[in-house]
Amino acid sequence: MGGDATIAADNSHIGRRNDATIRMKLQQLKYLLAIVDNGLNITAAAEKLYTSQPGVSKQLKLLEEELGLQLFVRKGKSLGGITAAGEQVIDRARSIMQEVENIRSLASEYFDEEEGTLSIATTHTQARYVLPEVIRKFRDRYPQVNLNLHQGTSEQIADMVKANDIDFAIATGSHDLFDDLLLVPSYHWDRKIIVPRDHELATLGRKLTLQDLAEHPLVTYVFSFGGQSSLKRAFADQGLEPDVVFTARDADVIKTYVRMGLGVGIVASMAEDCGDQKDLAAIDAEGLFPRSTTWIGFRKDMVLRRYMLDFVQLFAPHITAEQLEQTRHVRSQADIDSLFSDAKLPVRGGCTDGIIEAA
Repeated sequence: MGGDATIAADNSHIGRRNDATIRMKLQQLKYLLAIVDNGLNITAAAEKLYTSQPGVSKQLKLLEEELGLQLFVRKGKSLGGITAAGEQVIDRARSIMQEVENIRSLASEYFDEEEGTLSIATTHTQARYVLPEVIRKFRDRYPQVNLNLHQGTSEQIADMVKANDIDFAIATGSHDLFDDLLLVPSYHWDRKIIVPRDHELATLGRKLTLQDLAEHPLVTYVFSFGGQSSLKRAFADQGLEPDVVFTARDADVIKTYVRMGLGVGIVASMAEDCGDQKDLAAIDAEGLFPRSTTWIGFRKDMVLRRYMLDFVQLFAPHITAEQLEQTRHVRSQADIDSLFSDAKLPVRGGCTDGIIEAA
């Protein structure tokens, strides 16, 4: 608690003023007690508080004016004693400041507590291909924390946020759906083209183009309801119209229909599974579509506990301990953007390329 915190007291108990309430700063009480504890020597109190003597004198004067009470007996410019009213105010000030310390201790214990719940909403790709290792490490570290994992589209995740059902959201793009959250950039990813191993695109012998893809039926993720998808926009920029014959929110479902011969699959790079290599080929599509950025978000008014911060760092290990600590105190997306403006996000791929540090 800082100097801006205030305490309201009914003036019928201790003051002569006609105001309905008296508002005093905790800082003023802190200064009051420092004066008393330093033998009524304002200069010594100021030195103890690492502030100026005039500043302490000013706050004492403001406190007495707000209370309508004289707390000290003056001898010229010095303090010669404590008035009867001052003794009572000082006693109560000590109780208040002790309670402030108790609250700080309670907050610290709550912050460091290693049990509780953590509810996360994310897409299937994150839940299936990115989070398992993160959750395994988290469970090893915090076995007493109960984890709840919800899956859905960006719109469904946004609905969970609005219903206050989750602690963290993990998604890609769609920033306009998450105005209530602070979004921490976590990693970049590109797309992979998934085809049967004997498909003609698997044996081109050159880099794949959008024109190549436009000549085949496509199977990909469900498109967002709001705005044009980056995939469709990439084709449109080259005057091409993609033939999207099937969409699903689940990369494994997309692969199933690719195996059936329904079309060429386009999935997030993380969804490339080495177990699929016996019958599917994954073709690099870096540069064909805009690079995507996945973020982890939490509510602006949320009090982050240590295990929550540790989860963030496990998910986005490029975040430094200093940045993580500062994340606890920011309350606007502009603050988050400034904090991570120089961050070099890793690029996450699939089984054949893993995680690469961004240049």
